[in-house]
Amino acid sequence: MAYKDYYDVLGVSRGASDADIKSAYRKMAKQYHPDKNAGDEKAADRFKEIGEAYAVLNDPEKRRVFDQFGHTGQVPPGYGDMGGFQGGDFAGFDPGQFSDFFQGLFGQAARGRAGGMGGGYPGGQQVNLEDLLGGLGGAGQQRRFVQNVEGELQVTLEEAFSGSDEVINVDGKRLSMRVPAGTRDGARLRLAGQGPGGGDVLLTIRVLEDARFDLEGDHLTTSVDVPAPVAVLGGDISVQTLSGRGNLSIPPGSSGGRRMRLRGQGWPKKDGSRGDLYVRLNVTVPATPSDEEKELYRKLRELQK
Repeated sequence: MAYKDYYDVLGVSRGASDADIKSAYRKMAKQYHPDKNAGDEKAADRFKEIGEAYAVLNDPEKRRVFDQFGHTGQVPPGYGDMGGFQGGDFAGFDPGQFSDFFQGLFGQAARGRAGGMGGGYPGGQQVNLEDLLGGLGGAGQQRRFVQNVEGELQVTLEEAFSGSDEVINVDGKRLSMRVPAGTRDGARLRLAGQGPGGGDVLLTIRVLEDARFDLEGDHLTTSVDVPAPVAVLGGDISVQTLSGRGNLSIPPGSSGGRRMRLRGQGWPKKDGSRGDLYVRLNVTVPATPSDEEKELYRKLRELQK
């Protein structure tokens, strides 16, 4: 799998602050968002790459490991094929999660080898994960080791809002799961009995930031451009929501920065209702006005004298 320098992906320096990284992500995510690049596969791939880079650099622990190893392209064993940095199907597996398991079985000789799912133990015998989970011992003996595994699953804000069907890889096995509508960042999902040896797979949901919306409790916030004539005279405008588009009536004399509300267009609640969508108005003027528009604005300017 090709190596990626996530600092280059976001166009920031290695010493960039968290605020710089967040600002770069929001700017690029807005530029390459699928809603603005319908049918453009390159833009879609770029959007996914940007989200992947932000998920690593915005996480202090993942960024620390990437800074230590990732810039050389030599990510520690287990991070690439288990989705830690290289865009795998199952993001966030901790390769150290087997360390204590190996240590308890084989003592100090096993330490440091768990990440590669192999290595040896006293006596020189080679062992792999299949051996461990399928059974160790003499003829006729089978021992089954149950191991819970934990990881993170990244979803977009739209997927968390509407719910999504996901497929993940665990120990070479593809598992299907459903992320419920209205899932919050940090929510925990469990796949009972689907881990190594019949253990559980425990997933922490990480909702990627969206450049268009901010989630505050049960409410969403967005902004919309309003042409100056509409702001002055009033009128209806279309507003993008997470469930489609909504209509917003602009009162006459509205100024930039005004906050309006679309009821029931916010985040899904447990009782089946939804929060609200708050819309900030951004009053705009034409960057390249036509001759007729220029004349009208001249007349308006004269009226202000």
